[in-house]
Amino acid sequence: MEIKRTFDLLDWLLEKYPKEDILNGKRNGEWVNFSVNDYYKFSVLLSYGFHQIGLRKGDKIATITNNRPEFNIMDMAMAMLGVIHVPIYPTLASEDYKYIITHSDAKMLVIGNKNIFAKVQPVFSELNLEYGAYVLDKIEGQTELNEVLRLGILHRKEFANTVEEIKEKIAPDDIASIVYTSGTTGVPKGVMLTHGNLVHNFLGHAQAQPLNHTNREISFLPLCHIYERSLNYHYQYLGVSIYYAESIGTLSNDIADIKAQGFCAVPRVLEMIYDKLYAAGKDLSKIKKWIYFAAIRHGQRFDYNRGWFYNFWTKIYDVLVYKQWRKKFGNNEFDIITGGASIQPRIIRLFTAAKMRIYEGYGLTETSPVIAVNNPNKKMIRIGTVGPILEGVQVKFSDEGEILTKSPSLMKGYYKDPEYTKQVIDSDGWFHTGDIGEMIDGTYLKITDRKKEIFKLSAGKYIAPQMLENKFKESSFIENIMVIGENEKFASAIISPNYNQLHFWATKHRIHYRDNKELIATPQIVARMQREIERFNKHLAPYEQIKRFRLVIDEWTPQTGELSPTLKLKRIVLMKKYQAIVDEIYNHKTDSQDFIGFNIKQIDLSNINIGSVVKKILHRQQGEDENEDKKE
Repeated sequence: MEIKRTFDLLDWLLEKYPKEDILNGKRNGEWVNFSVNDYYKFSVLLSYGFHQIGLRKGDKIATITNNRPEFNIMDMAMAMLGVIHVPIYPTLASEDYKYIITHSDAKMLVIGNKNIFAKVQPVFSELNLEYGAYVLDKIEGQTELNEVLRLGILHRKEFANTVEEIKEKIAPDDIASIVYTSGTTGVPKGVMLTHGNLVHNFLGHAQAQPLNHTNREISFLPLCHIYERSLNYHYQYLGVSIYYAESIGTLSNDIADIKAQGFCAVPRVLEMIYDKLYAAGKDLSKIKKWIYFAAIRHGQRFDYNRGWFYNFWTKIYDVLVYKQWRKKFGNNEFDIITGGASIQPRIIRLFTAAKMRIYEGYGLTETSPVIAVNNPNKKMIRIGTVGPILEGVQVKFSDEGEILTKSPSLMKGYYKDPEYTKQVIDSDGWFHTGDIGEMIDGTYLKITDRKKEIFKLSAGKYIAPQMLENKFKESSFIENIMVIGENEKFASAIISPNYNQLHFWATKHRIHYRDNKELIATPQIVARMQREIERFNKHLAPYEQIKRFRLVIDEWTPQTGELSPTLKLKRIVLMKKYQAIVDEIYNHKTDSQDFIGFNIKQIDLSNINIGSVVKKILHRQQGEDENEDKKE
């Protein structure tokens, strides 16, 4: 059968993959499974209920919920009626909820749990919801969405033919969803995506996915974002069983519990996993510690075209170290798709060497979202790029190097904002992404920076901050960094450090401190961070080098407002927050620094056993590693 609308996936699953665990979520710590039959049945019955209360084609329902099977059931029920789904991040402030719900003209609201309800409740009285608000979890005094489902069951005979007729009239060009951008600058924009947009895109990137209907995938990135949502569609297309993690805090346990073979991530999550893996080796005994970090150095030199000697050592390190990592994630090899921001190539190399393979992709909400992705199925992978262009997608570059694209995945426009739509989609139909890039070997797309974020120093030299930030984040001392210096004589940086690394280093060097604020006031810490900055500076052009830096106590998160929900820097927010520091940097005032901490768990490597023959081989490899490190 041909899939033209998102809800066609239901018939596809019934025909191709009638499995018992297509969607799975946790309730009270236990997994609850939805079969394909359950998924189909509840989606159809809920559509009858929506129709009964008065919702019609073109109406909007806003949903604010954590990842759970019910998201998909609601999504399909709306799609079958031509009702437009407006999914909203569950981490926003109440005023943001008010803006999006009001701007989208939502007639109904569905809320996931008590925590989200508490955030939305302050603006309830200001929302004009024709059909009211419903909840998924039981909340005292609130109407559950099960009441709408009950209406669907009561009226199933009455509406069965009606809904089928409505489905037949829904065209690929009809709007399926309005997805509000995360808003790193200004208010969020409502991106109108059609059934055809979504279907074309998930069918395209599903061809690159190495998993199939025998596999299990963990899902934890917000389903309200088109990135995870599109991946969920493509998992369903391939018949992959989807398990929704209880929370980001339970991720590793959930992966291990279901023995997942893959997941979708953003670079920040992978950086956090990397930091924990790196830190886990610091307290090992001498020989084990050396082996552990030799394995990390070896993995960071991985590439797909390395020869037999490198591969031989990979097998040795896999037995000694990498296998221990995978035990923390259910003892499986797995595949990770990453996007949303640039990721450090060394992380891709190390994880892939450890059989936790990472494939980087690129896209935007406006493009549904994928434009390019590394493709293991066709063996078209280039580390340091976002892969080949997706089939059916066109890409070209402006004179400034900006990536322009057009495809059947391109949005219909911004809701209620035709003028801004014209600004980003030119008269020839090309969407201006705002990203700067280039083609490598005529095949692989490489992203170099954001056009809007590139700034000019007073001397006329251009700085690409995202590229520099990505380089400096390779340091184990740097958790996050923002490069600044627009219209100034030189580039500087505001740094949120990795406090676990700072604490470890301070203990090792017998530095005493009362708290993090006092820690960074010590000359030894300032000097150590300066050496770290200089280590990267020497590989940069003189005008790109960080001349001054300041360390701040704050941890940057979406909850505290410095990062978007997709973990991108909110530069306007950060500049406003640290304006006094910026002024001090460029006015040559006295340093002012603050810090905060970070915890990790150690990986148990006590079961590593090394024979005398392996010891000799390792000592030989140590000399080779040291020589290669000197060359680098």
